[in-house]
Amino acid sequence: MESEDLKTTAELITHDFEMPEPAEEMVSEAQLLEMLSERIADLIEHRMEFLLSLMYRLDVNERKVHAALSPLAPEPPHIGIARLVIERQKQRAFTKRHYQQHPLSDEMEEW
Repeated sequence: MESEDLKTTAELITHDFEMPEPAEEMVSEAQLLEMLSERIADLIEHRMEFLLSLMYRLDVNERKVHAALSPLAPEPPHIGIARLVIERQKQRAFTKRHYQQHPLSDEMEEW
């Protein structure tokens, strides 16, 4: 992942999950996964409705979320969901960077 996309992904995640900004300027994807999975573990235990609402708002695939929460999932639920969120936020960061709107020129403002 490009460093700019990783930075944007980390910003989106810390904002949406009400997490403090990382102490370091740039975190790795592994560090982001660890921070997010800890936060999601807490949400699963104490605020499951909020977590599910957040998954819907972030447009994380509902079937994949339910599969991650399943007892048959290959990894613990908090890690599986964190991976889904990071993947979705990486897509959002890519879209923001590649399809950003450019300001209108002065000529267009005269209309």
